[in-house]
Amino acid sequence: MVLSSRSRAAHGCALFFLVSLMGAMPKACAEDAPLQRQALAAALRQLDALERLVEQSAASTPFTAGNRYHFDYPRLRADLTRVRAGIRDYLAPSRAQPRDPTALSGQYRAESYPEERP
Repeated sequence: MVLSSRSRAAHGCALFFLVSLMGAMPKACAEDAPLQRQALAAALRQLDALERLVEQSAASTPFTAGNRYHFDYPRLRADLTRVRAGIRDYLAPSRAQPRDPTALSGQYRAESYPEERP
């Protein structure tokens, strides 16, 4: 599969961001509450920026019918939405509830193209 350099950069950026976000969380959790809230608010802003980058990459990546694999943008969007919801739930909990145990997919390579392309 041959990806354009812009598409590869978007994918690399997305993966780098998620890994760096996960690495920053233990440090943020060790800080006091106001600094942790600021760090999580910054993470939400970074997720917004990442989603814009993903949308641009999805819109600019041409669909080629002959390609066997493609990057699964809908699955990435769903995972980003899930991460955002988890941070927002922590920052503004409605009440004490058990956490949703569903894991992130992490697999963004699909064998066939989805029926709908947003």
